[in-house]
Amino acid sequence: MKTSHKSYFRTVGIATIVAVYILIAVGGLVRMAGAGMGCPDWPRCFGQWIPPTDNAQLPPNYAQKYVEERQRKNERIAKTLRYLGFEAVAEKITKDKSIQEITYFDVTKAWIEYVNRLVGVLIGFLIFLTFVFSLGYRKTSPKIPTLAFLAFVLVGIEGWLGSVVVSTNLLPNLITLHMGLAVLIVFILTYIIAEAPKVSNPKRETDSLLGQEATTLLWSLRIAFFLTLMQVLLGTQVREAIDIVSKQIGEAGRGLWVGKLGLEFYVHRSFSWLLLGANGYFFYLYRKNVLWQDFTFRKFTLFALILCLVEMGMGVALAYADMPYYLQPLHLLAGVVLVGVQYLLVVWLKGLKRDG
Repeated sequence: MKTSHKSYFRTVGIATIVAVYILIAVGGLVRMAGAGMGCPDWPRCFGQWIPPTDNAQLPPNYAQKYVEERQRKNERIAKTLRYLGFEAVAEKITKDKSIQEITYFDVTKAWIEYVNRLVGVLIGFLIFLTFVFSLGYRKTSPKIPTLAFLAFVLVGIEGWLGSVVVSTNLLPNLITLHMGLAVLIVFILTYIIAEAPKVSNPKRETDSLLGQEATTLLWSLRIAFFLTLMQVLLGTQVREAIDIVSKQIGEAGRGLWVGKLGLEFYVHRSFSWLLLGANGYFFYLYRKNVLWQDFTFRKFTLFALILCLVEMGMGVALAYADMPYYLQPLHLLAGVVLVGVQYLLVVWLKGLKRDG
């Protein structure tokens, strides 16, 4: 494999990770704007590849038409779910009356959702290119193209899942699954980029100096990573609860949302202190380790700690400042970036410990 191809693999892979983060941010914007049903059909938007800009461009009786189409599609989805043994989910899809809500045209929401889909398509192309360039490693490190292909398949599943999310009118558990799959794709891409031979994370002089301290450091980092991942998933559950409350109270009562949230919010809020303690303890151990001399590792570790503090600060602002709308997608993005950076550090530190 030529050096230029290795550079392409790394460049395209990093660009794909950035694009996935952008998609998560745009997805947060979609939910903040209530634009998840901005396009009631999929993959088109009101039957067109380019969203309409005026009511005159809409199909006749469009509102009822897309409700009926969703109902037919949901029956097919429910049938498949029953076959796979997910009877409860199938029942919810077919009986949930919110799925039958009519979606009326809003040009702003339609275009926000359309941009969200365009970014998803871009990620599909980028991951395909990542897989193509990864084939040069099929002899020296076959797990790299294998995992790159898996990421490509998962993006296809993610796209299909996005269509199901639209069809079921943003069914809460499916939104969480949609988000979780995006995070999994980030992990796979991060792993293959960090593990690619002679591309990133070359052997450093500090490798042989890590010693037994590396084991304690690695486990403290793994615990911090696991707790961060749990916090992100808890946050997704809180976000779903907020969606329900916001529909009941409306935007005018935004200051009342927090008081209407259930146990998941209080668990999420209290869990943040445990998360801060775990990240602080890892940083304390790392500060005493020889790896502190490594500029790259130190830079990402400091970035992770700053992200953790920023994430906690935004959480406090959301809880006590009437849920500022602009902080909601930023809070989500910061959490996902934090867990991604921590995973990268786990991969690096595990590799250094193995080589040391």
